[in-house]
Amino acid sequence: MPVTTQQIAQWKQQGRSIVAVTAWDFAIANILDEAGVDLILIGDSLAMVALGYNTTLPVSLDEMIHHAKAVRRGVQRSLLVCDLPFMSYQESIQQAIHSAGRMLKETGVQAVKLEGGNPTTVQTVARLVEIGIPVMGHVGLTPQSVHRLGYRQQGTTQHAGEEILAEAIALEEAGAFAIVLEHIPSQLADRITRKLTIPTIGIGAGNQCDGQVLVAADLLGLSQRLPPFAKTYTNLRETITEAVQTYASEVRERIFPTP
Repeated sequence: MPVTTQQIAQWKQQGRSIVAVTAWDFAIANILDEAGVDLILIGDSLAMVALGYNTTLPVSLDEMIHHAKAVRRGVQRSLLVCDLPFMSYQESIQQAIHSAGRMLKETGVQAVKLEGGNPTTVQTVARLVEIGIPVMGHVGLTPQSVHRLGYRQQGTTQHAGEEILAEAIALEEAGAFAIVLEHIPSQLADRITRKLTIPTIGIGAGNQCDGQVLVAADLLGLSQRLPPFAKTYTNLRETITEAVQTYASEVRERIFPTP
């Protein structure tokens, strides 16, 4: 049975950890789904790991829709959530409705994710939820704000931690079904997780969150550089390189194909 946003909420109450991974194409999504991943995030991190940009900012709504369609075709069970990219929802609530509506209608994903917890974003989340669009929040390090925040850990002072906690509470009150906590101290993430009734999905936020998410390229060893909180479980970059080198050698030596 396909995973739903309601199930994700129930799993928090049951103490069942939520497994989330990003994907950007059919092949990776299909493998993740068959491996039993609960939630697949079509993250705007694909701008960097799939399209070669230096930040997430250049990727467009049309490009995100293109990749989300491919992921959708590879998935039968996992809950699908797609990022709304930079400047596809910040101008107005009307713009956010249009972007989120396109995402759900054209791709078949079940929810969208918005970054930040400022009052304007909270109002946007509330309106999207009001019209029936499930929303995942995202606080802490928000990559779409890279030119203001950089990639450094957030919430390291008491004041900053209180601000992130307040944002998380406001997003829950606005109707978000879950919240990503990125690159914040584990003690703060634990406090937020205990305070909220909706699930928290951590990335670089300690092991006390209700679930964890990793970028597939980091998890699989495809990335050339890793964030400090990522973990690589295999080295596909090395495996692929060796396989292609072996293939090339066999072609040049006329070993492949066999006569």
